[in-house]
Amino acid sequence: MSRSETQQPSTGGVMTDPVRYPSSASAPVRTKRAFVLLLMTLLVPGSAQIVAGDRKLGRLALRVTFGVWALLLATILLLVLNRPLLINVITNPFTSLLIILVLVALALGWAFLFINTLRLIRPVLLAPGARPAVGIALVLALILSSGSLGYAAYLLNVGRNAIGSIFSSGPAIDPVEGRYNFLMMGGDAGDDRTGRRPDSLSVLSVDAKTGQTAIISVPRNLQNAQFSEGSPMRQIYPDGYNCGDECLINAINTEVTNEHADLYPGVADPGAQATLEAVSGTLGLTIQAYVLVDMEGFAKLIDAMGGIRIKAGGWVPMSGIFDEVSRVHGMPLGWIPAGEQTLNGDQALWYGRSREFVDDYARIQRQQCVQQAMLKQLDPATLLAKFEDIANAGTKVVDSNISSSQLGSFVDLAMKAKGQDVKRLTIGPPDFDVSFSTVPDFDVIHDKVDQLLASASGPQAALPVDGMVPVPAGGGRLQASGTLPPTVLAGGRAQAQQPTPPSDFTPVTTTPYGEPITEAMLNQLKSEGNEQALRELVASNGLCAPL
Repeated sequence: MSRSETQQPSTGGVMTDPVRYPSSASAPVRTKRAFVLLLMTLLVPGSAQIVAGDRKLGRLALRVTFGVWALLLATILLLVLNRPLLINVITNPFTSLLIILVLVALALGWAFLFINTLRLIRPVLLAPGARPAVGIALVLALILSSGSLGYAAYLLNVGRNAIGSIFSSGPAIDPVEGRYNFLMMGGDAGDDRTGRRPDSLSVLSVDAKTGQTAIISVPRNLQNAQFSEGSPMRQIYPDGYNCGDECLINAINTEVTNEHADLYPGVADPGAQATLEAVSGTLGLTIQAYVLVDMEGFAKLIDAMGGIRIKAGGWVPMSGIFDEVSRVHGMPLGWIPAGEQTLNGDQALWYGRSREFVDDYARIQRQQCVQQAMLKQLDPATLLAKFEDIANAGTKVVDSNISSSQLGSFVDLAMKAKGQDVKRLTIGPPDFDVSFSTVPDFDVIHDKVDQLLASASGPQAALPVDGMVPVPAGGGRLQASGTLPPTVLAGGRAQAQQPTPPSDFTPVTTTPYGEPITEAMLNQLKSEGNEQALRELVASNGLCAPL
């Protein structure tokens, strides 16, 4: 008997209290007491010690418990009242490290309380058949409590490291005319090249209050790109990037990285910054930051998410090796069928990159669809279940000069944007004719961009842009016929098209004669060199909608 027990008077039934003094209790009562003490430690840490053990330890544990509950309540209130601030607190390097240390301390403290509770249970007094059950219950309770806190600390540390790898520590940026404008670049980096040569360029313009979003796609073959005021590249190309057919906008990144990095002292990625300035000047839009996605690593991110679900308008080839002499691709490595598909990382990469048998603008539409499918399917459940894989893949895929201090604001805007209509403009078909990217009229571009942003801001957001149509969230300008939308143009300006729901198009799965299109049929046409027939059968593959 403990010292505290010997000091207690034996009158009044104190020594027979089965909670604090189980020796006099029956076997069923001892078993019930054991499970109750474990449950008390799980639900209200410290309460078991108050009723059956060291009250000083119990009071200390209860103070911590009530303090944690108060913090949780404050967190919930902050989530409701000021979500950006909460996210900024969690993503801040210092506060996130502090939270990790607190979680680890709480996990260890909770585990200590369970061990102390086991001592209070006194397993030797339990019936032999009850001991394994109590032991299993203790292990499960430890997993639910300390294990959960420890895992939360681990995931927070993974996220903290990913944020530190992807985002910069620079100053925060302010909206321009009420909008944040981000340049999204997708390209390849390899041992045979310095820097990435962007295969896709698009600007996401987001209303700083409502999250209403507009996307402007810039073709990689745009010529004579204009550098923004103050760009160091204006010293070399004062009249625009106009050195001939080789001066496509996607070549700026490599040229600056290899030849003009000295113009950008202290800039982490001079090529990306110069490309941002070129897109900014071309569109007449102040772009504050960029996000650069490595397309080779992109597949890992898709796989980490468990794939993406889309409805494809037509068959897309996973193209074979390109022959520089004949200027055609070899036999495709495979095909992505029309219709509803779940794409793994490799398939999604090909779906966004393939341009065989169609033009770059069909590929742009597919790339936009892939981006939307990722955003749509990266819901909280997926993020929580696959957080570690997604975070680790992200560090290999994404680079950005966005300040980590603003992640809260931008995540909050992304949540507001989800489900809202997205407006689009492509500096090429279907909004401009095919030759427009070779001899662009920048006054026309600036006018269209101004109209687009005016229609995607404030109370005017529901109004269509002259020459364009609003696009419901999750889709592009698609027609119900299952064919590519016609380019009806005059003087480089797009003419109005009738809006149609993006999911209403019919995937092209048969030939004009009603014969089902199959991979064997497509490969047979390829082996026969019948490129024209293939173009006709896959012409609708720019159509896409996320599921």
